[in-house]
Amino acid sequence: MVGAVLLALLVVALATLAIRRKRSERTHLAQLRDREERLKLALWATGERYWDYDVATGKLHRLLLDAPGRMAEDAVAVSAVVHPDDHAATLERLDAYLSGETSTFLAELRVADGNGGWIWMRARGRIVAKGPDGRARRIAGTALNITATRAAERERQIASEVLRSMNEAVSVLDRNFDFISVNAAFSRMTGYQESEIVGRNGSVLDSLQHDSAFYQHIREQISRSGRWSGEIWQRRKDGEEFLCSIESSTVHDRNGELVLHVAVLNDITQQKRAEQELRYLANFDTLTNLPNRSLLSDRLSRAIVRAHREDNRIAVLFLDLDRFKDINDSLGHAAGDRILRAAAARLQQTVGLHHTVARLGGDEFTVVLENLESPEDADKVAREIIMAFEAPLLLDDRREIAISPSIGISLYPDHAQVPTELLKQADTAMYQAKAAGRRTFMRYDDAMDLVVRQRATISGALRKVLDRGELHLVYQPRLALDSSRITGVEALLRWSSDEHGEIAPTDFIPMAEESGLILEIGEWVLREACLTLHRWHQHGLGQLSMAVNVSVLQLLRGDFPEVVARVLQDIGLPPSALELELTESVLMANAEHTAVKLQAFRTLGVSLAIDDFGTGYSSLAYLKRLPITTIKIDKAFIGDLTHDPEDAAITSTVITMAHSLGLNVVAEGVETEAQMRFLASHRCDEIQGFWLSQPLDAHACLAFIRHWTPDRLPAPLPAAPLATPAVP
Repeated sequence: MVGAVLLALLVVALATLAIRRKRSERTHLAQLRDREERLKLALWATGERYWDYDVATGKLHRLLLDAPGRMAEDAVAVSAVVHPDDHAATLERLDAYLSGETSTFLAELRVADGNGGWIWMRARGRIVAKGPDGRARRIAGTALNITATRAAERERQIASEVLRSMNEAVSVLDRNFDFISVNAAFSRMTGYQESEIVGRNGSVLDSLQHDSAFYQHIREQISRSGRWSGEIWQRRKDGEEFLCSIESSTVHDRNGELVLHVAVLNDITQQKRAEQELRYLANFDTLTNLPNRSLLSDRLSRAIVRAHREDNRIAVLFLDLDRFKDINDSLGHAAGDRILRAAAARLQQTVGLHHTVARLGGDEFTVVLENLESPEDADKVAREIIMAFEAPLLLDDRREIAISPSIGISLYPDHAQVPTELLKQADTAMYQAKAAGRRTFMRYDDAMDLVVRQRATISGALRKVLDRGELHLVYQPRLALDSSRITGVEALLRWSSDEHGEIAPTDFIPMAEESGLILEIGEWVLREACLTLHRWHQHGLGQLSMAVNVSVLQLLRGDFPEVVARVLQDIGLPPSALELELTESVLMANAEHTAVKLQAFRTLGVSLAIDDFGTGYSSLAYLKRLPITTIKIDKAFIGDLTHDPEDAAITSTVITMAHSLGLNVVAEGVETEAQMRFLASHRCDEIQGFWLSQPLDAHACLAFIRHWTPDRLPAPLPAAPLATPAVP
């Protein structure tokens, strides 16, 4: 009985123990399952994968998690899942870990994604089991998909490299506009290294060109709208200010909160200067700083619009400097440029800064006068300009140059309605002023267009004048008052055209000078005149001299003295029989330079005369610098000699002063006996004019000289007492 009880108790104890063990096993299994589930959830949540590598077999065991609670396991060879290009590098890292070179196995490699593609994984692992020999048998760890991370890192590296290599300065600022980061271009542009600027506020670059409120307004606008672009002045570390183009944008986080400001800066100082220079070059003349043709056209167009709206009148004055080409050729282009600058300053000073003065090119200038009450107002300004140029221009080297303008005037709305026509008509009027004797002004009228067309026709015919033999010379005798003898003649050029009839020298000689034909024509005149004089000498008039007018272009021609010498030698005429006449304005434009040229003729033995004396700006005292032998008083003084006390006083003073300098005096344009008697009484040496004889052809002039007798001259009045010379 006792035995049975004990047996029963033993059974109960064993059953109880079994139950408890079973319960413990169930609890342990539950804990393992719980831990497994937790591991699965952790791996799934972190995106990592578990792997177990058998070193001996080379098999890789993987836990693949698609969703929480769902796990798949596989065993594959490493070469089957690792990208071929990464296989060798992965094994090298594994060998380095197994050999103890690294404390952890770490590798980034591409593995198959199961869909035919590849993903980047970062694998980490350690030894989890070793064999009896101490060598690793198993390595376990996790692998994380870093495809997106690598792409982001690659983009970050690219962006960093782009910023580093950019020529534009880039800066990153926080919400308070304190610098966080800058690139190398920013440091080059501002002079601040990154270590110097990071942490400082953007106001460190603020320029004194703008006040602080200006910059504050821009920063508020950036914070408010998220973007701003514009041009502002900034200041470098050394204090230099520069014009900067800025593009600024704001970066927000996922919640829309402002995080950073990114600003891209460009130094546009030189660009703006270049643009200003281009605008200047497009609108202003670089030599005189006056508006050029383009800007003149724009201003004239605007002036016409205003005049039309306000019912006002506009005048366009077209100016050309008389004989500027001659002066430019004789003095050189550098001196010519200084003359143009001085003329521009004189012109602007005369008309005032409120009127537009422009240079069209060469020696051509234009003035636009607005709000005129009558055409006479334009005439008044033109007179003021001509009077202003009565005083010589002072060049940079303190040399004085005498030059005058010829002016043409056109009016809106009287003559034209558009700028091009106004300029054209003013130009036409200017040429008429040139034809009228220069140093004057003309107002446009419709008849001038006909004159311009005729001028063009004559200019074309002039080029064939020598080939057609249409030129000829006439000769006007000169009378010596003290001996009543004909001592010489002046050769005068004439053009008789079969097509256009008789053309006045004042019409075609300026054209010949402008075209350069005067060189060929002038040499023909010189040779023809010398041939005529040589024949007259052969007829017994050996004491007779010949005066020939010389163009400034001939004078400036470097070999003209040789040309004269060759002509004299070819014909067999002594140099003393030839006198060359040059106008006063040409000679006095640059007397010092001209003196060198003229000395070659004096060395040759040829006499030199100043023609039209009194119409330029010279003084008799200045003539002693020139190798002149004769002065010819212009007929403008002789015409009113007996009626105008001033002309009489000027003429008598010129004669006295010329004699004091040892010069011969010839009076031109003598037309009355009263004029002759006055000149004789004041000891004028020679006279020339219609009172004595009009210009004659060679045969008629020879006959006139042969038949001239001293008794044909009326008895002179008693000589006037010698006066004390007065310096004009």
